[in-house]
Amino acid sequence: MKIALPVLRGLAFGLTSGVITTLGLMVGLYAGTHSKQAVLGGILTIAIADAMSDALGMHLSEEFAARVSARQVWLTTAVTFTAKLLMALTFALPVIWLDLHVAIGISIAWGLLVVGLLSASIAHTQGEKVWKVVGEHVVVIVLVVLATYAVGNVIEGWG
Repeated sequence: MKIALPVLRGLAFGLTSGVITTLGLMVGLYAGTHSKQAVLGGILTIAIADAMSDALGMHLSEEFAARVSARQVWLTTAVTFTAKLLMALTFALPVIWLDLHVAIGISIAWGLLVVGLLSASIAHTQGEKVWKVVGEHVVVIVLVVLATYAVGNVIEGWG
């Protein structure tokens, strides 16, 4: 089954952005506050506001693309919003059900798994080396997690 390009673009962008922005916010808030409420509030904020922002950004980007129909633009927009919203919301579940420290670890593993599988699929489709594509994308996530953890620790030290 062949999936339409606007769906693939919206899905890839929404899932990847959902993982990176949500994990970054979660880890930073966790390091800075150790508050389950703050982390959960951050996840819900990302799920709504950033999903809408990313969808509009994709919408505008697609409008600039040559030979893209209005239907394709709106399809990419809708898929981006839905993928980002749902991906971000999956991170809320461990935070609601588990100890925050455990939830953060599980969320990092979940995010790496999602982006790893997506990256492997892309590499396979493009005929690239899977380890190389997955490695590049995992490194970005690890850097975001480390950077936001460091920022959270600095902010915690101000209090």
